[in-house]
Amino acid sequence: MMTATAKTHTFTSESGAGTVEVGRELAAILHPPQLLLLEGDLGAGKTTLVKGIAAALNAAEPEEVTSPTFTLLHEFEGSWKGKKVRLLHLDVYRLEGERQLETLGIEELVTDEALVLVEWGNKFPSLVKRATGDIRIESCGGDKRKITVELK
Repeated sequence: MMTATAKTHTFTSESGAGTVEVGRELAAILHPPQLLLLEGDLGAGKTTLVKGIAAALNAAEPEEVTSPTFTLLHEFEGSWKGKKVRLLHLDVYRLEGERQLETLGIEELVTDEALVLVEWGNKFPSLVKRATGDIRIESCGGDKRKITVELK
């Protein structure tokens, strides 16, 4: 559901490389502090999108960004409009409850210079409540993706 104060941006990607490019474009409209939930089926391209965001922030090369499914958190340092930015990429798919989520210390991760991107965060009401927006990736057949960004 979109609120009157929300800002929505929609992108289309035709390939994995196109999804990386959308991530680069997104970096221009995302600004710290942000806690964004990444939504999409397995294999939709959530991590691929983060590759582009990380590259645009000079935080990592696309090939350096991998899914944090087993490590839960990857942290990168970069810059946004001349200021230091911390890009935190989390995957909470394997967590089973709010108690496990609390052990990550999300509150401490969301600082003034942090851009926090959480895959599967919509599983947790506490994250949905705290989120400053969400990014939904939908498959449109083949490698084509519709990417919708809603910022609160």
